[in-house]
Amino acid sequence: MNARELTKDEYFFGHKACAGCGGALAVRIAMKVLGKNAYAALPAGCMSAVGFNFPQLCFANNAIISTFAGTASMLTGIEAGLRAQGATDFTAVGFAGDGGTADIGIQALSGAIDRGDDILYICYDNEAYMNTGVQKSGLSPFGAKTTTTPAGERIRGNIRPKKRMFEIAAAHGIAYAATASVGYLNDYMDKIAKAKTIRGTKYIHVIAPCPVGWGTRTDETIELARDIADTGLWPLAEYENGVFRLTKRAREPFADPQNYFKKQSRFRHLTAGDIAAITADRDLNWEKIKKEYEGS
Repeated sequence: MNARELTKDEYFFGHKACAGCGGALAVRIAMKVLGKNAYAALPAGCMSAVGFNFPQLCFANNAIISTFAGTASMLTGIEAGLRAQGATDFTAVGFAGDGGTADIGIQALSGAIDRGDDILYICYDNEAYMNTGVQKSGLSPFGAKTTTTPAGERIRGNIRPKKRMFEIAAAHGIAYAATASVGYLNDYMDKIAKAKTIRGTKYIHVIAPCPVGWGTRTDETIELARDIADTGLWPLAEYENGVFRLTKRAREPFADPQNYFKKQSRFRHLTAGDIAAITADRDLNWEKIKKEYEGS
């Protein structure tokens, strides 16, 4: 799927997101792919904060702010209610940030997958709680400086690895799961369009850079979202029918991660040794990918 195939209609517009917001782009594009029969739920987070400003609602579709922990469970209710009314052509879609997904909302998401609810859950991942002041989330990467993981001489930023939410969703036996990036929109759009046709629970995890939290220029969002895939730090893949598959194979040797890190103030404290350790972990992950993913 490409931009020429997208409708000219806008279903998420007039919002108050920061310039260069990757999350706003992820939501806008998803809504254009899903169309007018999408019903959206968004928990507390950047997109609900910028999309529901009285008296202006920035969604042309039906949309609701969910409880922070309950995006998936509220989608369950939306889907069941529409089905009870006899509706058949619709998509119940949730847009939650990384904290609202990997931390606060993981129980409800796990339950929805376990039940096999016919919903689409999209995590727009900017790798911290950006809406409340750039605090660490379970999806903040190793080494990232946040307000709760400051960088000092002894501890240089976040000391924990990023949760593997894609694999966690797949481990449930989910109907469909995928990773994506706003830097590769065609791949992202293809996965949304595919998820729309699949019955059961679908999970798409899209990297969406945040200039404020990442400490980058507002015109670098797309470039950074490409870099994270090109460096091999974020594989673009999908899981369906028990099989993992790469949808875009990063070129090997990968692009140098140092350039990716140096563009972001949240990583400027990293030493050569830190970057070498992150690179070594990336290489181990790709060895696993080559063994386990179909077609690699």
